[in-house]
Amino acid sequence: MATKDYYNTLGVDKNATKEDIKQAYKRLAKKYHPDINKDSGATEKFKEINEAAAILSDEKKRANYDRFGTSDEAFGPGGFDFRDFSEGFGRDFDADDVFDQFFGGNGFFGGRQRRRGGAERGADLRFEMEITLEDAANGVSKQITIPKLETCKTCKGAGAEDKADIITCKFCGGSGQMTHQQRTPFGVFQTTNTCKGCNGSGRQIKKPCRECDGDGRVDVKKTIDLKIPAGVDTGTRVRVEGEGEAGVKGGPTGDLYIIIHLKPHKIFERDGNNIYVEIPISFTQAVLGDEIDVPTIDGEATLKIPSGTQSETTFRLKGRGIPHLRGGGAGDEMIKVKVEVPTRISSRQRELLEEFKTLSDNPQKGFFDKIKRMF
Repeated sequence: MATKDYYNTLGVDKNATKEDIKQAYKRLAKKYHPDINKDSGATEKFKEINEAAAILSDEKKRANYDRFGTSDEAFGPGGFDFRDFSEGFGRDFDADDVFDQFFGGNGFFGGRQRRRGGAERGADLRFEMEITLEDAANGVSKQITIPKLETCKTCKGAGAEDKADIITCKFCGGSGQMTHQQRTPFGVFQTTNTCKGCNGSGRQIKKPCRECDGDGRVDVKKTIDLKIPAGVDTGTRVRVEGEGEAGVKGGPTGDLYIIIHLKPHKIFERDGNNIYVEIPISFTQAVLGDEIDVPTIDGEATLKIPSGTQSETTFRLKGRGIPHLRGGGAGDEMIKVKVEVPTRISSRQRELLEEFKTLSDNPQKGFFDKIKRMF
């Protein structure tokens, strides 16, 4: 049973971290995105990249894939690899038949019938968006255009030009499955497989829709209005329900996931819901105290500098940071003041400073007095 090499698809090794996988995906997605790469085969390559990233970025699916060569949960702990079971059953033995027998419909263990080719949920889509810190603080409305598969309007997803062109499959009689018996060393087994005549749908189309060629879906570029909530951060996923790809044969539509990335800010740095900024103050402001205007994410605020403030002192503006994504207030703005020492002064300034020096205590004298007392 052949398996896909998802690591090879993304160009990473089996020890790749989530960040390695993310970077590989971003690089390849930009290279093969159908809007950028018009070469034949780019669309199929793009789908393979998305599939590989979806499996390897999910810890549970990746663990199953690494161990069993598939992400299917049926191969999880306690599962069984039927490729080994098939040895010695002769040329006509089909491991997929046995798999269907154990986990399909009418086998020795019963259970649900596994029917292929019927209604399927549409694929989820991923869109990476870069926004500013101000957008993250206040929320923002954006408009994006994405390529996707939508239900064909001509046939309304049926895949046929007319409902009369949809007939019951002549091979399986509409059941979507074919049952046959197989003789093995353990006796005669009755197996049920997906009908190859209709691929499990139970129907055949005499005259496919000309618009979608019988698929029921067409490629479109859709413009979508988005509302990004306040409080998002780099890595936040915003789910837009029902804006993924259309389902197959009437299946539900997938979802669109917006992956947020924040642009670096010229003034502020963000850490969680707090924002940080450094403000220069003069020597006299630090000594005498002052009130200064400081920037905030939504304008300016007044900050009182107490007399005797030391350089590197941090002040807090409560609630002036980034709102919590799920409500309940906001973070704080942390302001670090740095005392700037002038490199050039006038003669009058020097005269006054010399006078100030003679009137001031020498902090070094007190420091060395402490050292002397130690010995």
